[in-house]
Amino acid sequence: MRVFFIGFGQAGGKIVDMFIEQDKKGGTNNFRGIAVNTARTDLMGLKNIELKDRILIGQTVVKGHGVGTDNVTGAKITADEIDSVINAIDTRGTHDVDAFVIVAGLGGGTGSGGSPVLARHLKRIYREPVYSLGIIPAPEEGRLYSYNAARSLGTLVNESDNVFIFDNSAWKNEGESVRSAYQRLNDEIVRRFGVLFRAGEVGKTGVGEMVVDSSEIINTLRGGGITSIGYAISEVVNPRVRQKKGLFSGLKDSLKKKEGAEEVLMGEDKSAKIIALVRRAMLGRLTLPCDYTTAERALVLIAGPADEMDRKGVEKSKSWVEENIAGVEVRGGDYPLESSKVAAVVVLASIGDAPRIRELLEIAKETKEDVLRSKERRSSMFDDEEGVEPLFE
Repeated sequence: MRVFFIGFGQAGGKIVDMFIEQDKKGGTNNFRGIAVNTARTDLMGLKNIELKDRILIGQTVVKGHGVGTDNVTGAKITADEIDSVINAIDTRGTHDVDAFVIVAGLGGGTGSGGSPVLARHLKRIYREPVYSLGIIPAPEEGRLYSYNAARSLGTLVNESDNVFIFDNSAWKNEGESVRSAYQRLNDEIVRRFGVLFRAGEVGKTGVGEMVVDSSEIINTLRGGGITSIGYAISEVVNPRVRQKKGLFSGLKDSLKKKEGAEEVLMGEDKSAKIIALVRRAMLGRLTLPCDYTTAERALVLIAGPADEMDRKGVEKSKSWVEENIAGVEVRGGDYPLESSKVAAVVVLASIGDAPRIRELLEIAKETKEDVLRSKERRSSMFDDEEGVEPLFE
């Protein structure tokens, strides 16, 4: 899948920078991207996005110092300078792009405010789907961050073709501050979504038995809403090597199975391994903790060495996922990679129930009410009826 990434704000820029680095190392050239920010120092800290693809906006308003947590200003600046952003995207080239992906932290100002504005304009101009990857803040990052995230997410879901969510609070370790965990959390994001977005492109290892191309991913995500990703990985173990290293390797000749029987056994082992990986991916820690049974559609992707791929394992995994979600559309396939590991990615699209989102919206509601009460108290202090003359008439 050929993806055009737009990193909006500090978190978005860093993550897209990592996607570009991953693509360079893999030698696939599937990804291209730009970074957009109101803070000059954040753009200068990037390593893999070319300087001409780092777009500074809002210079006349915030002088390159960022908007802080003011996502209203972030949205206004983006709307005022949207032509500059679109021009940068056009200059980079879009003729062979399968999808746009806007990446942003939803708790701050620039990414939170600007990403819905950009999504709206991209959908108006281009025919390709526009997805968003939003990082929602942990509660300890502050109520203002949660308030910003809830406001941004509500708009982003309406403006994007689908929104992937990564929940910081679900991924930080016990006792670990979110700020100290940022790099590790970004690694987790790029690892999972990198496998998904690279699917379908022919690499050095050739084409898989059951190819998952861009159309499969697009059809899975076409219902809109919020999507969560599951991921699991396992080391490749060669059964022949394992037998040679075993305690009774000297009895190999006397215990040798017929070649046909051995192939059946290896096939069953591969199928069982793939099914177990998919179960771990779906039942384990998701990018957004949710009730997976409420997903409307799903996609199962297996990536790893070509000789570890197994059609029967993929088909059985798809059937198992279909039995456990609300919808009946489950797509799947494999993606051969030069790797010593096998990975399973499960896309749970259009989730109907996510407790973390409900909590976020509740925090935002309480914060808004507190702000209104605070304004009322400040107003009452200068009420004319209390004998205090207004500063301006």
